[in-house]
Amino acid sequence: MHLYRGHRASSFSAIDNIELNELRARQRTFDGAYRRTALACLGYALTVLRLFDVRFYKIGILYLVLAALLFVLSYVRARHSRHDFADRSSEKLRTLYKQAIPTIGQEDAREFGRPFVTAGFDVVLITVVVLAVEVAMLVLIIDL
Repeated sequence: MHLYRGHRASSFSAIDNIELNELRARQRTFDGAYRRTALACLGYALTVLRLFDVRFYKIGILYLVLAALLFVLSYVRARHSRHDFADRSSEKLRTLYKQAIPTIGQEDAREFGRPFVTAGFDVVLITVVVLAVEVAMLVLIIDL
């Protein structure tokens, strides 16, 4: 269970507008980007399926598969980002705070959650999925 300033996620509320703005910015950046990309792929797939010849249906279906996989990966990413504002609790987080490099000019600024850590595994997974879809699309285009 994640605690945010000692509160469960369902009973947590932001202290002020600055914290609320930070929460929204992180959700928009980290969670929303994956969902927007999945929606764009879904729109492209529907465009291909509705406007093009029957020969292009496989490409449209391939984009539908990509959109579905991106929605799944956006859900996984959203689950990971729940940790961003969680209270410090484990030894791993304590060492992460010790290793964090403070931003110049922000030494005395308020901390919003744990230090930023790149979502490396998620990025690698999305790269593999998109690469596989692009190779499959190239094969489909060559077969046309």
